[in-house]
Amino acid sequence: MSDSKITQIERDTLATMSSTSRLYWAGLAGSVILVAIGGWAWSLALRQGLGVLGLNEPVMWGALITTFVFFIGVSHSGTLVSAILYFTRSPLRAAIGRSAEAMTVITILTAGLYPIIHIGRSWLFFFVLAYPNQRQLWPNFRSPLTWDVFAISSYVTVSGLFLYMGMLPDLALLSRRITGWRRPLYRVLSLGFSGTDAEWTLFEKAYPIFAAVVVPLAVSVHSVVSWDFAMSVMPGWHSAIFAPYFVAGAIFSGIAMAILLLSGLRRGYRLEGHIKPAHFDLMAKLLLAMSLVMTFVYLTEFFMAFFRGNAAEIEVFRWRATGSYAWVFWLVMFCNGVAPLACFWRRVRRSLPALIVISVLVSVGMWFERFLFIVTTLAHSYNPANWGHYIPTWPELLICLGGFGWFLMLFLIFVKVFPSMSVAETMQHEHALSLPATGDEAEVTHA
Repeated sequence: MSDSKITQIERDTLATMSSTSRLYWAGLAGSVILVAIGGWAWSLALRQGLGVLGLNEPVMWGALITTFVFFIGVSHSGTLVSAILYFTRSPLRAAIGRSAEAMTVITILTAGLYPIIHIGRSWLFFFVLAYPNQRQLWPNFRSPLTWDVFAISSYVTVSGLFLYMGMLPDLALLSRRITGWRRPLYRVLSLGFSGTDAEWTLFEKAYPIFAAVVVPLAVSVHSVVSWDFAMSVMPGWHSAIFAPYFVAGAIFSGIAMAILLLSGLRRGYRLEGHIKPAHFDLMAKLLLAMSLVMTFVYLTEFFMAFFRGNAAEIEVFRWRATGSYAWVFWLVMFCNGVAPLACFWRRVRRSLPALIVISVLVSVGMWFERFLFIVTTLAHSYNPANWGHYIPTWPELLICLGGFGWFLMLFLIFVKVFPSMSVAETMQHEHALSLPATGDEAEVTHA
């Protein structure tokens, strides 16, 4: 490649760091406001107790746990999709991978806040950690909360290392090109990476190891989250389908969130030359495939409930579709099963406004889907005398909105401090395209 081409790639891929658009400042200001409002609502719960929340007997898990499961689900598709694109050597990874990996780490950090908020006495959250102590207060390893601690901590560690290792070549470039207070930061984080043949050889050997670990880990971690529910004997939860059900839902919601983030980067920093319609076309196809899987899971749940003939389980599923939360059920069916069907048409897959609308509907539908299966089972369990009704209070909803603001704020800070696209992989891709095709490659290109 020519020097001018290399300079152009560096300018484009580092655009989020070198310039700031009005859209960026508007998003950052809005996210900070949401974080402040959510923090105030959390302080209200700390000062007055969990009584300000809508939780009651029997519904002790509500909007906070719903948002926790939602963010855990969103996190799992980021590194998973990035690793799969890496192993398939897809040219789309240069534009998608970095943002997806950052989304994973940030959503895990966001999701981890909600169990801490939910326990009420948040300053005692370390009681669930397995650490040596003189009081011999060890966590209950039969508790799903303890399982989540191990699952989330292992996943955020591996995902963080996967993201960091992929940024090493870019950090080395930034330590030479960027001036100011960030230069010492990049110099330390680059670990002396200078781009020699020996360093690239080690990098090419080590990076696939992390990518290979991420794929099964993403599946196993969300399976553990699903066992929070499936290991109980509650009607509507005690099912072997929950592990694949949660994994499919995680990929589904994560792809929708990735579409929203990438569309914002593309619009805000004029990255049309790198984040192309082909990228959104691929993600729209994945979104459609996962929508069909989720629809199949929904139908399977209802079929198995009536096939097994358990009266309590039949009542729960009947109540979901016709009871007090019927509007939630039909909203979920529309957002997750009907709206994504528009992606069968190529014109829709290539239309960014249409994909944004569909992705927003999917995100809304997946949050309410978590809300539906958590609340309806707790509110309509085995004993009719213990049936209840749950409505989130405004402090709960504000805390949930604060989490979304926290996620957006951290992501916007990330793209300002670190490159949102891989400079090295973009150069490799452009270099491969610039090479003349020979032999069979020429015949394929001509065809």
